[in-house]
Amino acid sequence: MKHSKRITRLLVLLAAIAMVAAACSSSGDDTTTTTADAGESATTTVEQAGESFTFGMILVGPENDRGWSQAHFEAGKYVEEMTGATMISLDTVNPADRPETSVEQVVSDMIDQGAQMIFATSDDMKDGIEAAAAEHPDVPMVWSTGDSAWVDGKAYREDLPNLGNIMGRMIYGKQIAGCAAALASETGRIAYLGPLINDETRRLASSVFLGAQQCWQDAGKDLADLSFEVNWIGFWFNIPGVTLDPTEVTNAFFDSGADVVVSGIDTTEAIVVAGQRKAAGEAVWAIPYDFIGACSEAPEACLGVPYFNWGPSYLSVVQDAIDGSFNGGFDWVGPDWADINNPDTSMIGWIPGDALSADATAAVDNFVTGLGDDAIILFEGPLNYQDGTPFLTDGEIGTDAQIWYMEQLLEGMEGASS
Repeated sequence: MKHSKRITRLLVLLAAIAMVAAACSSSGDDTTTTTADAGESATTTVEQAGESFTFGMILVGPENDRGWSQAHFEAGKYVEEMTGATMISLDTVNPADRPETSVEQVVSDMIDQGAQMIFATSDDMKDGIEAAAAEHPDVPMVWSTGDSAWVDGKAYREDLPNLGNIMGRMIYGKQIAGCAAALASETGRIAYLGPLINDETRRLASSVFLGAQQCWQDAGKDLADLSFEVNWIGFWFNIPGVTLDPTEVTNAFFDSGADVVVSGIDTTEAIVVAGQRKAAGEAVWAIPYDFIGACSEAPEACLGVPYFNWGPSYLSVVQDAIDGSFNGGFDWVGPDWADINNPDTSMIGWIPGDALSADATAAVDNFVTGLGDDAIILFEGPLNYQDGTPFLTDGEIGTDAQIWYMEQLLEGMEGASS
């Protein structure tokens, strides 16, 4: 899998934006930040319509966190560039950083400032964005990670047609991460740094486990020699006094014999710790999460990063809102298998890290090809839940609903399922 020139240009753009974001982050106050940049590549018609359009972006963490929230913020910048629209953003919208600020309040404030569409970007915002959508039924809204617009979902809200859901099929990115972890591990001990426990986080941790098993076996190794431990910190990122400290958890993983830590949290503690220990001469590695540029925190210890590229999906729904055709639906979007790192088409990407050997990189590339052409299907039975009860029977391929609503971790994984 070759890096395209588009990826190089995107990394340069993201690096420039990150410097700006670091200088003007709104963390710590209640003042929203407004950014606008007319996209030269958009058509004249779209530009003219977009220039009068404003959308709000609500982030659960800092806009420059090198992880989940920055990936969404960069998607907003992409929409601005492509349409000429204006983004109003507010970061660190969570009970710890802004205990007196509700999602409903933020939505109302953004609408008062002219927002004609709202993006809520965390599972943690469920109650707030659903209440806001009910209060403002004429304003298109998108809740990322949710299932309120999924007709066949458990939390379907038929009464909220203005609220759509967008989520990336990160199960594939996590399977790729697990493959890379297994190919790099010398001890056969892989650890997973998890956030809080819910259906989403169980399916993603399980995806890493399945990818690791597949590539461990493909390398001719015995599954009995592979272990996979999960520890959950309690939220999407560190909240002192509330969550476990992810730096301490990562160090504990390495101290106990793990040589690869795969991150499932929004921020970069796992790769930072791995870089520190690598610099001290230890043979350890990590795989960060969410953001295309996350390996830059410690490239010498980074095996790669599975990342979200929200820009194309967000651009599509903003264009729908601009032309009045928005229809709140459920979109669980996969990679563009023809070019997994295409910034204009692929929701899920994988960038191999400097620490991944050439042979391992080639093996991961073959694994990606297998996922893309369905030669490799990892959510296929027989698979049992952690307590031994069946998840998928022999030959059964998991449906979207079965995978989305995973009730436990899988058999063979160490760690809590609830």
